[in-house]
Amino acid sequence: MHQESEIRYPLILGDKTYHQITEDVCAPVEGRANKLWYAAFTISVVVALWGLGCIMYTIGRGIGVWGLNTTVDWAWDITNFVWWVGIGHAGTLISAVLLLFRQKWRMAINRSAEAMTIFAVMMAALFPGIHMGRIWMAYWVLPLPNQFGSLWVNFNSPLLWDVFAISTYFSVSLVFWYIGLIPDFATIRDRATRIIPKTIYSVLAFGWSGKAKQWIRFEEVSLVLAGLATPLVFSVHSIVSMDFATSVVPGWHTTIFPPYFVAGAIFSGFAMVQTLLIIARKVVSLESYITRKHIESMNIVIVITGSMVGIAYLTELFIAWYSGVEFEQYAFLNRATGPYWWAYAMMMTCNVVTPLIFFVEKVRKSIVISFIISIFVNIGMWFERFVIIVTSLHRDFIPSNWTMFHPTFVDIGIFIGTIGIFFVLFLLYARTFPVLALNELKSILKSSGDNYKKQQH
Repeated sequence: MHQESEIRYPLILGDKTYHQITEDVCAPVEGRANKLWYAAFTISVVVALWGLGCIMYTIGRGIGVWGLNTTVDWAWDITNFVWWVGIGHAGTLISAVLLLFRQKWRMAINRSAEAMTIFAVMMAALFPGIHMGRIWMAYWVLPLPNQFGSLWVNFNSPLLWDVFAISTYFSVSLVFWYIGLIPDFATIRDRATRIIPKTIYSVLAFGWSGKAKQWIRFEEVSLVLAGLATPLVFSVHSIVSMDFATSVVPGWHTTIFPPYFVAGAIFSGFAMVQTLLIIARKVVSLESYITRKHIESMNIVIVITGSMVGIAYLTELFIAWYSGVEFEQYAFLNRATGPYWWAYAMMMTCNVVTPLIFFVEKVRKSIVISFIISIFVNIGMWFERFVIIVTSLHRDFIPSNWTMFHPTFVDIGIFIGTIGIFFVLFLLYARTFPVLALNELKSILKSSGDNYKKQQH
C-alpha cells in the first residue's frame, strides 16, 4: 500500500514573488507607519518616561525608596534582572540553535527574536546598575587592575562571572544580529531615493555588493557565530542561577538550579517572542510571513519547556522532603502555604497548568489564545523569580528577623518603565530595520511558498 506523506503547511502565504517579498519587508522602513504603530508607540513612550522618572528618583534619593529591608535585601530589582535575562535567551536560541538544526520556520522570526535579545539584555543590565545606589561607580563590577586601590577581585564569585557571561552574551548576540542585517541594509540602500537614508544605509551595509564570495563568507560567519552563541545560551543563565545556588539560603542551595533556570529562560523567552510577533504581524502588516505555522511551532517549544519547568518544581518539593533538612522543608512549605502563597499559586498556574492546553491542536493554532497564554507565561515566570528570591529571604534562620516585603510605587514604576523602554526600542527597530530576514525568506520561497506548494501538489 502506497502512503503519501502529508504536504507541509506553507511558511509564506499568498502568491508571493521575490520582488513582492522585497516590497513587503521594506514597506515598514520606507513607507509611513500605520495608526496601530503610532498608538503602540505613544503608550510605550509614556510608560517609558514614567519608568525613567522613577529611576532618576532612585538615583537621586537612594535605594531606601524601594521596599527593601535588612532581611529582604534582594527583591523586586533582582527579580526583574533575572526575568529580563531570561527573556533575552530566546533570540539567540531561535537564531543559533535552529540555524544549526536547519529549521526553516526560524527564517521569519529570527531577526525580531535577535533584536528582542539585545533590548532585553539592556533592560536587565539596568537593574544591577541602579541596585548599587551609586551608578557612577558601576565600573567597579569589572575586574579592575589594582591601581584603582586594593580591589582584590574574587574570581570565584558568580556575581563577577555574571558580568563576564552577560557582557559576552550581549556582544556575540549584537554581532550575530548585525551581520545578518548587512545584506538587507544593502537592499534598502539600493532602493533609497533620498540622500540621507541612502548614506546611512550605505555605511551600515559595509559595501555589500552581493557577490558569490561575499555570500559564501556570510554563510560561514553565520554558522561560526551560531556555534559560539549556542553554548553561551546555556552558560549565561546557568551562571545567573549560581548567584543563588552558591549561597547557604534554604531553597536556593541546590544543584538543580542551572538546568531549571535555563529551561525557564527558554520558556519565558519564547513566550515574549510570541507576544511581540503577534503584535508585530499586525502593526507592520506581515501576516503572510508570520503565519499560524510559526505560532504553532513556537507553542510546541513553550509546552515542552513549560513541562520541564513543571518537573523542576516537583523535583524541588520532593528533594526538600526527602533531604530530611527541616530548614529546606520549611522553606518550601512556607512558599506554598505561607504569606506569599498567592505568588506561588500564580507561578504554578501560569507556568505549569495554562501551557498544557497547547496539547490541543486547535488551541495551538489559535492566534488569540496563543497571545493570551504567552502573556500568562511571562507573568508566571516573573512570579517564579519573585517566589524564589523573596520567600526564601523573608523568613531566615532567626524568627526575630522575619519580615514582609512590600514594593513601593518606585519598585513598580521602574519595572513597568523598563517594559515601556523595551517596547519603544522594539517599535523603533521595526520602523528602521527590516523586521524579517529578506534573503533567508527568499531562499525558502520555492520550497515553502504557498503558490509553489500548490504546484507541487
